[in-house]
Amino acid sequence: MNSSDQMEFVLAERRRIQVEYQRRANHVSADRYASWQPDTKLIIEGRRRAAEDMLRRARVFPGREDKCLEVGCGSHGWFNDLMEWGVSETNLHGIELDHARAQQARENFPKSDLRLGDAVELPWADGSFKLVICSTLFTSILDSKVRMLIANEIVRVLAPGGALLWYDFAFDNPRNRNVRGISRRWLRELFPSLRGETRSVTLAPPLARAIAPRSWTLARLLEKIPVLRTHLLGVLIKESEC
Repeated sequence: MNSSDQMEFVLAERRRIQVEYQRRANHVSADRYASWQPDTKLIIEGRRRAAEDMLRRARVFPGREDKCLEVGCGSHGWFNDLMEWGVSETNLHGIELDHARAQQARENFPKSDLRLGDAVELPWADGSFKLVICSTLFTSILDSKVRMLIANEIVRVLAPGGALLWYDFAFDNPRNRNVRGISRRWLRELFPSLRGETRSVTLAPPLARAIAPRSWTLARLLEKIPVLRTHLLGVLIKESEC
């Protein structure tokens, strides 16, 4: 495939995603995924607990001076979690395709290095980051070639011995044709050179929305049932160079 063909499908997928961003902005209330919503709080707290455990088990829990990147960071991403884990705001880096979200992220984290751009060409040097986070990004990318380009860029900027923290849907959403689940098999195909642990997390969002506002205890109990969980969380390590 020549460079002009590659650019053509990258641009087509970029336009499709930007149209979907605009559709969501026009039709989905900004409050729906607000951090104060009970279901959102349940989801964030659950994934954070699991991520802390997995990062520590893998001995890649980030420190204050570790440079961390979130690809597709939105307006805040995991930055609050990283700062609560002790990472300095100046060591937070991110890239976001949507202009409004990128601008909001810069306002939220003014000391961080936050870029507007496309993840198929990350503007950082090889091996720059101890931790790279990819959260609910790949399910919104429908073109398999674009997915692979982004995956290759993530591996490139990840330092030897560093980790990819992955969080995303494992299943298709029958009500939304603009997302496509990433199973464990697809995750291995995207990152064949990385090794680590994955686990299922997150109570299915429709159940979380229905139950968490009424009974936090019941929602937490249901979250423990594997068949009711819809996301994969992974900590995947890039082998150190000999």
